[in-house]
Amino acid sequence: MQAQSIRHETSKGSTIALDFISSEIVRVRYGRPDSFADTGLNRYGFIQEDAFGDVEAECAPEGVDASTSDMRVRWDDETGTLGVGNASGETVFEMVSAEFADGGAVVRARARKDEDWVGFGDQTRDRLYHRGQVADCHVRNVKSYAPVPFFMSTVGAGVLVNTTHRIVFDMCASDPDLYEWRDGRGAVDFYVMVGDSFARLLNLYTQLTGRPKLPPEWSFGLWYICRTQANDYEATNDAAGFRREGIPCDVIGLEPGWMETNYDETLGKEWSKDRFPIPAYMQTGPHNFFNAIQRMGFHMELWLCCDYDLSFEADRRIGGETEAAADNGTAGFFQADAELDAHFSSPRYFDRVTKRDQSWFEHLEKFVDQGVAFFKQDGAYQVLDHPDRLWGNGMLDAEMHNLYPLLYARQMLEGFEAHTGRRGLTFTPCGWVGFQAWAGTWTGDTGGGLTTLGAMLNTAIVGHSWCTNDMEVAEMEALHFGYLLPWAQINSWNYFRMPWMQGEKLLEAHRFYGRLRSRLIPYIYTYAQQATQTGYPLMTPMTLAFQDDPECRELKLQYMLGRDLMVCAFEEDVYFPEGRWLDFWTGEVVEGGTRRMVSWADDRGGGLYVREGGVVPLGPVLQYRGEAPVDEVELLVFPGDESSSFELYEDDGVSFAHREGGSCTTRVTVSREDGVVVVEVAETLGAYEGMCDDRSWALRVCASDKPGRILLDGRALDEDEWLFDADRDEVCVAPCSGPCRLEIG
Repeated sequence: MQAQSIRHETSKGSTIALDFISSEIVRVRYGRPDSFADTGLNRYGFIQEDAFGDVEAECAPEGVDASTSDMRVRWDDETGTLGVGNASGETVFEMVSAEFADGGAVVRARARKDEDWVGFGDQTRDRLYHRGQVADCHVRNVKSYAPVPFFMSTVGAGVLVNTTHRIVFDMCASDPDLYEWRDGRGAVDFYVMVGDSFARLLNLYTQLTGRPKLPPEWSFGLWYICRTQANDYEATNDAAGFRREGIPCDVIGLEPGWMETNYDETLGKEWSKDRFPIPAYMQTGPHNFFNAIQRMGFHMELWLCCDYDLSFEADRRIGGETEAAADNGTAGFFQADAELDAHFSSPRYFDRVTKRDQSWFEHLEKFVDQGVAFFKQDGAYQVLDHPDRLWGNGMLDAEMHNLYPLLYARQMLEGFEAHTGRRGLTFTPCGWVGFQAWAGTWTGDTGGGLTTLGAMLNTAIVGHSWCTNDMEVAEMEALHFGYLLPWAQINSWNYFRMPWMQGEKLLEAHRFYGRLRSRLIPYIYTYAQQATQTGYPLMTPMTLAFQDDPECRELKLQYMLGRDLMVCAFEEDVYFPEGRWLDFWTGEVVEGGTRRMVSWADDRGGGLYVREGGVVPLGPVLQYRGEAPVDEVELLVFPGDESSSFELYEDDGVSFAHREGGSCTTRVTVSREDGVVVVEVAETLGAYEGMCDDRSWALRVCASDKPGRILLDGRALDEDEWLFDADRDEVCVAPCSGPCRLEIG
């Protein structure tokens, strides 16, 4: 028999249901059939079962023994156990019991002696592996902003529990042979996926729950958020300060003080009349403060808090009946005019903010029309429980609380893009299953140091890419870390964190790291685009990049930014995985497979290394994206013994054209041929409106000795066309037009 969905009545009177989503993913439900309801994750499309093609599952005539080309699932009626195996026949997940009790359901699974797990998102910041630990998943302020009930096993299984309720995982903390989860939903409903690596499992998970969407290119530049006490004069002067000091910056943001009513959660919010006066006769410009900021090349961000009932809009989008839930299903039973009262408007709801027929984003459109590019969706009320609230979609808060950040992020992103016709971005500290597809995040009120790094590594492990923190501007090591994240943000909040107010040494460090970040954007943007295709995070924990290396398991002060750059933060004791590593600052080559103490110059804040085989494109220093064309790219190349390549990705950076093929790629290949290093820049493929048609390529190539000659497309270069930097052991080749082939030997 061939089937995609299998139902089996067990000997104990329960039902086991298997739905094969793909050849590598199965959904498991167990219990009474009337408990097999979908969750809000299914209802609102945060789990996308239709993201995969058709799949066929073979099932034995008796019992449940089903298999696809990549997995086998067996139910044992006698013992009540469920085993999931991979294509090799190895069992990678085994449920040994499922129980129902007041307030929840408990699932227990057998743990192998050598098994450990990563995942769960931002619910802890002091570890990456969880054996012997408890993971408590519930969105809470500061403690756990973005927990995710998804984990990956070292034996090749991924498990996503289909819930929006609070859920607690005991990963062999109570029993060394078993792990379990307690789901407040009271149902047994989870997805199991099989894969030979964390990267493969993450690919499956993000295909099921959504890939990240490529944000505007300018979002990868520096952001500066003004003091909450700032007025229009201070905001424009902060913007002018970045241009005056030559520190590239793309975003100017405003904290809650921009509003007439502090923390205004209503639809009637307005600019503060004292701090940000806007003439009634000129609401959109061209002479307002926000127009001045835009003319300097900045994009504007505004702070928001929200306690709006977003479920009405969510149900409208799927054709749901929110009003039926709100009136408890009695509509139409009594006479239509039976409860009308001529004295007052009826009915009267406890929620005085929500307008049921209006989406949250609509009242923000006037600010977008004035030039606001995105909104900072503060944790504020979304991190708080609402124990007495019945939401418009009929959910109690126990079900809605963890779902709310997903609805908030998605409605903001889709609202902006529908209104403007260009790419948007969301910025929030909160998340749950699938938040990587809709949100970029900062680490909330946790500062800009070690704690935030642990949070970002744990969210990266569940497929999240666009992340940052509130950079600590007064410490060199924190600058190094803050500028070398997927996004980079300085938040002045109640303080004076302007770079030019930190003293000359730190000002120069801001200038250096700001310019370095500007130059790195072609590299960062390329790997950002790759994240949207595979779910592999832009900021990669070392244990994900080097899963087979046990020394990388708990490295929490190092990470890969893209494939080829290793960032070392707050630590001089550094582990180098196998291979060679090039010190970005000095040109020194370090042999891998070992741990060593490293150092850096006094005007730097940490280690930065290029992986062997790496190609790092460095563009020109731009004070903001779009200031000038990227008409010259310098390629920093660290050849390995094996061939390697890099494919530079480009598009217009703001529109949706890239989704329909409006982009281009340029492949750079590095190889060795009889001791000669060969670097080839291929012809650029593809096109988009506004692309640079006249680009030159300069090269910096790591070399142990001065070469005897260099050939460009078969022509020997003259001495004034290249030089050898003996201090860095580096060959520097003057800019040349592509496509081209250089032979260095």
